Amino acid sequence: MAERVSRLSTEKAVVIFTRSQCTMCHTVLSLFSELSVYAAVHELDKDPRGREMERELARRLGRAPPVPAVFIGGKLIGSTDMIMSLHLSGKLVPMLKAAGVIWL
Repeated sequence: MAERVSRLSTEKAVVIFTRSQCTMCHTVLSLFSELSVYAAVHELDKDPRGREMERELARRLGRAPPVPAVFIGGKLIGSTDMIMSLHLSGKLVPMLKAAGVIWL
């Protein structure tokens, strides 16, 4: 399962693993949408192997629940707390520029 998560996490410059009824997932997706970032989104509760992927993401993040799990440039950045912290500190946009997903 680790290889599947690794493969999916590199399919686009920004990849977000979510659950469809997750408030924090919606918050992170809204932020990326406002930044005009079009991420690959994988809703784990709609994937037949979603539970296995959740366990792998929880292992990587060191926390449960593991969603949202955000990858930028194939690198696991973190969940809502890390993404919001990066955004509020002004570090998220430069990271997205470096990944080639925004140009402004």
